[in-house]
Amino acid sequence: MKNDPYKKAGVDIKAGNDLVDKIRKDVASTFDKNVLGGIGSFSGFYSLPKGFKNPVLVACTDGVGTKVALAQKNSSMGTIGQDLVAMCVNDMVTSGAHPLFFLDYFASSKLNVTETATVIKGIAKACKKTNCSLIGGETAEMPNHYIGKNFDLAGFSVGIVEKKLIIDTSKVKKNNIIIGIESSGAHSNGYSLINKLIKESKLSKSEKEKLIKLALKPTHLYTNVILDLVKKVKVKSIANITGGGLTENIPRSIPNTLSSEIYLKNWKMPKFFATLQKLGEIEMSDMLRIFNCGIGMTVIIEPRELDSTIKVLSKHKFKGFMIGKVIKKSSSAITFI
Repeated sequence: MKNDPYKKAGVDIKAGNDLVDKIRKDVASTFDKNVLGGIGSFSGFYSLPKGFKNPVLVACTDGVGTKVALAQKNSSMGTIGQDLVAMCVNDMVTSGAHPLFFLDYFASSKLNVTETATVIKGIAKACKKTNCSLIGGETAEMPNHYIGKNFDLAGFSVGIVEKKLIIDTSKVKKNNIIIGIESSGAHSNGYSLINKLIKESKLSKSEKEKLIKLALKPTHLYTNVILDLVKKVKVKSIANITGGGLTENIPRSIPNTLSSEIYLKNWKMPKFFATLQKLGEIEMSDMLRIFNCGIGMTVIIEPRELDSTIKVLSKHKFKGFMIGKVIKKSSSAITFI
């Protein structure tokens, strides 16, 4: 329309339609045989896979937080989609669940079709890597609510697991060992602090660019390696090291009747985190509470299964470290040594 009143209010319907056309093939490429219908419907439809005797659905939702601001400021939108998918499916796989489908929500002050398409293409790519169908999503323009070029992302995923195979904390015992699986960086946590440290740092331009590049590394997708691991090793419990760092997430994978001790010397904290610690003069206790410090996921196993576990991780090109063990109940749920 020549004098479109909605466009004058800041919402461009045509841009939304252009976006759908731009991402249609990428979204469709994630569909498996259980997807019914296609992009453009009011809802996404997904048939439950066959072969389960007592299936349980598992649902997760999350966002990328202020990492989006750093990505947008540095024109690096290609991997934010993987961050979004990872934040959901990495939580889901801690229960042993296979992801089935994913939905995204993209809200902005003004829809930039190219930028938004780049993000959604990244989501689709990550969904394909994790055998997860992108069956729906929503984009919203909200002028005067989001300011300037700001936008936000949210994701929602559903998976499935056989009830008797659900992984929880019930089988964790004293003297079980804790294996840490390497992270790719900060993943998508702690970025309000990271952004502040980068902005206020007195690093040279080249040093700052290197730090930003490390900060924008996409979150590892752990689905495939964990699902392979639980087939070959009796995994007792799993923790995704997200908000709250090692300090708060490892205790979530251990019964309240037990505690854990973590050996900080058993892995080397990546230089990226060491740089952040130095820039902010951050105490080690705070580093462990805010960041993953190089450990993106932990699994608890019997000591005799250490070699088998490391072998599976290596096959998927992940480094693993024996970072701690489960101990009798103490005054603290977790102790760092």
